[in-house]
Amino acid sequence: MTEQFDVVVVGGGNAGFSAAHSAVEQGARVLLLEKASAEAAGGNSFYTAGAFRFAFDSIDDVADLLEPDERYADSVVPAYPESAFEDDMRRITGGRCDPALTKVLVSRSTDTVRWLAGKGIRWRLLYERQAYLSGGKWVFSGGLFVGTVDGGKGLIARHTEAALREGVEIRYGAEVTELHLSDRGVTYRDAAGAEHRIQAGAVVLSAGGFEADPKRRAKHLGEGWDRALVRGTPTNTGDVLDLALAAGAAPHGDWGSCHSVAWDAEASPTGGNRELTNQLTRQSYPIGIVVNADGERFVDEGADFRNYTYAKYGQDILRQPGGRAFQLFDAKTRPLLRKEEYDSRPIAGARADSLPELAERLGIDVEGLRRTVSEFNESIVDNPFDPAVKDGRAARVSPPKSNWAQALDTAPYYGYAVGCGITFTFGGLRVDESAQVLDTDGKPIDGLYAAGELVGGLFSGNYPGGSGLTSGAVFGRLAGASAGAPVRGS
Repeated sequence: MTEQFDVVVVGGGNAGFSAAHSAVEQGARVLLLEKASAEAAGGNSFYTAGAFRFAFDSIDDVADLLEPDERYADSVVPAYPESAFEDDMRRITGGRCDPALTKVLVSRSTDTVRWLAGKGIRWRLLYERQAYLSGGKWVFSGGLFVGTVDGGKGLIARHTEAALREGVEIRYGAEVTELHLSDRGVTYRDAAGAEHRIQAGAVVLSAGGFEADPKRRAKHLGEGWDRALVRGTPTNTGDVLDLALAAGAAPHGDWGSCHSVAWDAEASPTGGNRELTNQLTRQSYPIGIVVNADGERFVDEGADFRNYTYAKYGQDILRQPGGRAFQLFDAKTRPLLRKEEYDSRPIAGARADSLPELAERLGIDVEGLRRTVSEFNESIVDNPFDPAVKDGRAARVSPPKSNWAQALDTAPYYGYAVGCGITFTFGGLRVDESAQVLDTDGKPIDGLYAAGELVGGLFSGNYPGGSGLTSGAVFGRLAGASAGAPVRGS
């Protein structure tokens, strides 16, 4: 039996729900199909910290959206105009971001955040993630300041509540197995193995990339990527992406790179932790040093604000012996670490009263670490240390540490073992400025739209933190509006 809807959305993360909300605004009857069970739903969005990057000339422009906080009056939140957002996209991707899609992302970012607030999404300044106390003020940096209340969990909970209020029908345990272009729609298999045919005026694909599939990772990202740890949902295996390509959709973007971070080395390799979610990331590395099992440093921990480096350092960790690295701190720097990450349990790490003892407990070469730390400590430029700004307190070693260099010399010492945690892949489908999927001749495919990780061309090699959720919402909103437009027209 074939069921009929105006719009069918494939994938129930932030992008899919944004598409569903937007299609309903056009008067469409919407079905959302989610591969995971209700208990495991939300896509990668559920596992995030809920941070959104968007443009504004003054934080006061969006102050009405933010939850009250007594620290607000003592906060320094710099302007982040559209020109800065665009510059960051070009700079961080090495100029490999699609200019038309980037313009859409940036120009629609703020309005989309405000639109989400109208759906019930709640916002707050991310003090514990994005600010340090400096001169008695909470100083924010890196172009990323605002996130959702209760992180990714809160984002998905409120998306779901809004969709149900709007009359969106959500079916969990629904794995799409076929994509029908000639007569529009999909076939999906339910949890019991039964197949269902859905006919629709339009289809929106928002089912994620291929980051949870080891074979696809090795094929597209290269040797060793099958060993990466999956940060988020285990259901993003690339099947829907492949269905679209087989139907004639054009691939787009950088299929050889991804978003990958420093992740707890003992975390599950096959999927994220529903309770801890983003707490398994280890992102205070700019304050300390990072070494491999030989005791050698291999990245510039202070090259830029964390928001501009964390998504590329996972690949550097993967290249180290055993695919593992160690973030090291001492008594001076330990109080500056993110509490929700470094005070969470379980955690792969150790504490010791001497560096040789710490090395032995973590499995680091003792002599190698002694040599590295000695050279590092002796090379530090004597500038004032200030984690809230690029302080120029550098270590003149190879590789250098460009900012925030502190001698590792005060017991007790702390070390945390990290692996490469893959978040999402950058290669996807080519879409136009209305989120409609294009074929290999560059022509729009009737009735087919895409959003979220499935959209290729925005990121390459790296990405500005928080732009992924913003992209999902911006292009999800566009996709839903475009998919539902014929209903409004009729």
